[in-house]
Amino acid sequence: MPHYGDYQNAIYIAGLSGTVPEWPVDHVTLRARAEAHWPAAVRDYVQGGCGDEHTQDANAAAFRHWGMIPRMMVDTGTRDLSCTLFGHPLPSPLFMAPIGVNGICTDDGHGDLAAAHASAATGVPFCASTLGNDPLEDVRAACGETPALFQLYTSRDPDVAASIVARAEAAGYGALVVTLDTWVTGWRPRDLNTGNFPQLRGHVLANYFTDPAFRALLARPPEEDRQAAIMTWAATFGRVLTWEDMAWLRSLTRMPIVLKGICHPDDARRAIDAGADGIYVSNHGGRQANGGIAAIDLLPGVAQAVAGRVPVLFDSGVRSGTDMVKAIALGADLVGLGRPYCYGLALGGADGCAHVLRSVLAEADLLMAVNGWPTLAAVRDAGARRT
Repeated sequence: MPHYGDYQNAIYIAGLSGTVPEWPVDHVTLRARAEAHWPAAVRDYVQGGCGDEHTQDANAAAFRHWGMIPRMMVDTGTRDLSCTLFGHPLPSPLFMAPIGVNGICTDDGHGDLAAAHASAATGVPFCASTLGNDPLEDVRAACGETPALFQLYTSRDPDVAASIVARAEAAGYGALVVTLDTWVTGWRPRDLNTGNFPQLRGHVLANYFTDPAFRALLARPPEEDRQAAIMTWAATFGRVLTWEDMAWLRSLTRMPIVLKGICHPDDARRAIDAGADGIYVSNHGGRQANGGIAAIDLLPGVAQAVAGRVPVLFDSGVRSGTDMVKAIALGADLVGLGRPYCYGLALGGADGCAHVLRSVLAEADLLMAVNGWPTLAAVRDAGARRT
């Protein structure tokens, strides 16, 4: 059977005829090339974090103080990275975490569709954001047979929120990922120093401008008065959610509901008690709040509190296949990749994004092969220790 690690063999064989990868396979070079490619405004928005960016940097650095112990004399000639999410079989636990400016990460302004095409090509699920340059229906269709998730920024206007959720369900998304920590934007110096907030310039608002409930709030359609539509979006974006809102969210959809931003074990327990179908451990990559603990360090406590009752999704700081495997060892069921796939979008659109996903999966697969872990269950049994 083919393995993700075979991507390495394909690269080496191509090298025999003088062909080298069009895009880097390592994060450092990939990031540098994407930063050089993007306009400054896009680069700073994607790369920027909250405050002095300590938490953002800690998210990635913290993976280095977790180590795993290999086991020898284990037959890993065949590896199985498959898993399931809400009854959907998946070939691996990797997914593309929601990023609200995917749309502007590609030169053509259709990064959402490019990410969806990469999902279809690789089998890696895409979690589409409410903030996008293309309507959610088109994005879901571009994912093809690969399951997709939809991330919700909950509007202050309940009719708009209900309409967007209904559209996501009708389009065939497999779960609703509700972001809890972004009803207001955190303090982001990179953007503040240049006065740049893409949404206020009309970017990534396609799901609102095409939504009937949102359009009903406008005196004139966005096509005729774009600035008024942008200001209406700003006035209605970001509802503060409390535990009392779970019943309302549940009433909007039959899709499984995943709560994104859970970092405390008590919040995980309460979320499950309130009816959440999944827990998403994330500190928004350090973009929303500074001064926190690296998300990977919080994952084990949350996973222990969940105790297998619902799936645990994780993102924040994942940069490689090794990071993905460590997150699985520490309790994640699915692991979200963020900025790295955006770098692939910047450099090569759907093909560049697919290359990044394949590279991450190849590294993870080969790590499991070398270290004696033929399955995800073996990775979890091996666990990880602080070094």
